[in-house]
Amino acid sequence: MKPIKTIFASVLGIGLTLLMFSCEESDLRRTFDGPYHVRFTDTTLVFKESYSKPISIRVHNAGPQLDQPITVTYTIGGTAREGRDYRIEGTKGTVVIPAKQSFGEIKLQLINNANNIIESQDIVFTLTGAQPSSLQVGFGSDNRIGRRMTFTIQDDCLLSGFYTGVRRAGQQNVTVPDIEITSLDCKTYVLTNWNLGFFGFNAIKAQLRFVDNGDNSLTIPAQRSDDLAAPRDTIQGNGSWNPRDRRITLNLRLKIQIPNPTRDTVITQTLTYIPQ
Repeated sequence: MKPIKTIFASVLGIGLTLLMFSCEESDLRRTFDGPYHVRFTDTTLVFKESYSKPISIRVHNAGPQLDQPITVTYTIGGTAREGRDYRIEGTKGTVVIPAKQSFGEIKLQLINNANNIIESQDIVFTLTGAQPSSLQVGFGSDNRIGRRMTFTIQDDCLLSGFYTGVRRAGQQNVTVPDIEITSLDCKTYVLTNWNLGFFGFNAIKAQLRFVDNGDNSLTIPAQRSDDLAAPRDTIQGNGSWNPRDRRITLNLRLKIQIPNPTRDTVITQTLTYIPQ
């Protein structure tokens, strides 16, 4: 005769197994209530207007991949102005999810019309239909979830954005892409990299502050750089901004202390930053 504890443990184990099985079946039933639908992957996105690369806004099929393309239609509203704040690459109003894939993309290109007025505009995308018609648009109460996506364009300062830095080295140009310029007050700017091959290309990205004087001229105030060697090493200079092509030219004066014997040497270098 089995001990009571053993019998109790067996009954308890069977009960827990049945309970777990029951929960698993219930969970499986709750996993998807149907029907299959298309929706925006993100419901909100925020980018600065100075972001210069194409932006992908994804629409996905929340169901099995189909053997045929899915065509989804959408409308655009909001406060942002098409042609002045943004443009749509490709066919406006239609996005296609290719056969045997789960995602389609609306390609959005921002237009940088920075004017030192820090505000924001919205682009509101709304899905309106899908083919094949067996697919629902959005889900949840009134199919609202995933049906709409709000894209916020944040205004940026006049000189902010991403640039390719160029400097002359002998008979060749040295170029470094994806250099960002930012500002909190549209007057003093931070350049994320003036090291266009001075210290190599991979290890050091040296920052630099410069000031917009409001008349297309720039001032580089005297400043220390942690990437220079000695406490007396400084950078300063001047520059200009071309309103026609938005290029920035910086004339750097690097005062570097050379040991044995100790003396100061001034190196001048012109750097050009071309908007990407």
